[in-house]
Amino acid sequence: MAFSNALTLSDLNDFINPSQACVKPVAIEKTGPKDGKKAKLTVTLDGDYFQEEEDGTTSVLESAKITLNDCLACSGCVTSAETVLITAQSTKEFLSNCKVNEKNESNELNRKTIVVSISPQSRASLAVHFGLSSISTHKKLTTLLKKELGVDYVFDTSFSREFSLRESAAEFIARYRKNYGEKGKELPMLASACPGWICLAEKNHGEYILPYISSTKSPQQIMGTIVKEYFAGKLNLPSNQIYHATVMPCYDKKLEASRDDFYNDILSTRDVDCVLSSGEILDIIHEKGIDFKSLEESPLDQLFTNVDKEERLFGMSGGSGGYLEYIFKTAAKELFGITVEEIKWQPSRNNDFKSTFLEVEGKTVLQFGLAYGLRNITNITRKLKMGRSQLKLDFIEIMACPSGCVNGGGQIRPQKGEDPKEHLKRVEQAYDEQVVKLPEENEEANGMYKEWFDGVFTTEAKTKLHTQYHAREKMVTNALNIKW
Repeated sequence: MAFSNALTLSDLNDFINPSQACVKPVAIEKTGPKDGKKAKLTVTLDGDYFQEEEDGTTSVLESAKITLNDCLACSGCVTSAETVLITAQSTKEFLSNCKVNEKNESNELNRKTIVVSISPQSRASLAVHFGLSSISTHKKLTTLLKKELGVDYVFDTSFSREFSLRESAAEFIARYRKNYGEKGKELPMLASACPGWICLAEKNHGEYILPYISSTKSPQQIMGTIVKEYFAGKLNLPSNQIYHATVMPCYDKKLEASRDDFYNDILSTRDVDCVLSSGEILDIIHEKGIDFKSLEESPLDQLFTNVDKEERLFGMSGGSGGYLEYIFKTAAKELFGITVEEIKWQPSRNNDFKSTFLEVEGKTVLQFGLAYGLRNITNITRKLKMGRSQLKLDFIEIMACPSGCVNGGGQIRPQKGEDPKEHLKRVEQAYDEQVVKLPEENEEANGMYKEWFDGVFTTEAKTKLHTQYHAREKMVTNALNIKW
């Protein structure tokens, strides 16, 4: 459920020219006479469609413009069509904003503050590609973005993930106690951080599955809220004067950022203006002719970045965010007073589908699982539709990509001759180059919780850090009546 690996905006040479308008398939409305007479369809050399009646009158057939909300992220459409539809989420758009700032350097009224938030998975991918440590890569990325491209601030989405984890854990405990969620559909709670999975659930499973999905925003979108509301307030800037880009391991994050739910009508801005993949950052490095390994290591922004005083990166373990581990340990402690030191997995031959459980006095009180990849997701949704007796898990960490986010479709691919499995293992090792700390040990996040939300899972936190999902109608039409 990710965009195809071939998706780039720098190499459009198949089927659809980038200068052409991108359209989604639309059913041709038959507006001919009711007496049964037939109309003729004419296609001009320019690609326009005309409907010609038997009396000679003609009418132009309009095609629907595609938006990111129309996309299912299924990799099933023509590559160029995918690329054209995400023009606003491109390296070209990002560099254009950087260039505008450069021209208006002395004109504060026309200049925007540019913020880039980097995911730890993307950092690990770039670290492996260049043969560097994760901390060195982050420092060089800071140099690249600030000194070469003119970015003002470089943050780390490990910081916003602290909020996502704590809200998710509090939400699970509330659902377990039946104090939150749709009645009868409190559990199992399904993780919500993967936009490919959310897209699939909304368009393929609709109202039956959606109540089970956690309402907590992903780290990307929580960082968007922090930057556009909290940080804008600290800078005394209007939110729409900040241009916020993220660097992510997944193309579906572009879809997530473009959701209507994440556009603030009051502030007239999106939480995240542009999403770049790990591979697109590499494209920028190559395009600019920059020797990345020779860049100096700049000090990291201490604000909204998980780095301690010794300049060590820190955060939860787990290449997809550590949701299962953190929620399981928190629920065990909060609900049953049990401290779980280490997750013990049930024996399984499938690394993308694992489960664990907690027993109290011989009774199983918690059952958690993770399901990565479309096949495992399909099994989960099928069993859930059959009833709770078929799926006894209380929480499921769901990710659309096999092996999770470190193996996202936007990550840098193995180099020629490199074994993909070995490459993935190195990315996972680079990701784990951090001090493992629990979210509640993050003093800066604790301070923000107290100042901005008055605590975890409060009314204010639910307003800012949670969202909703919508069943989206699937297009059903005769393939013979589709205009491409």
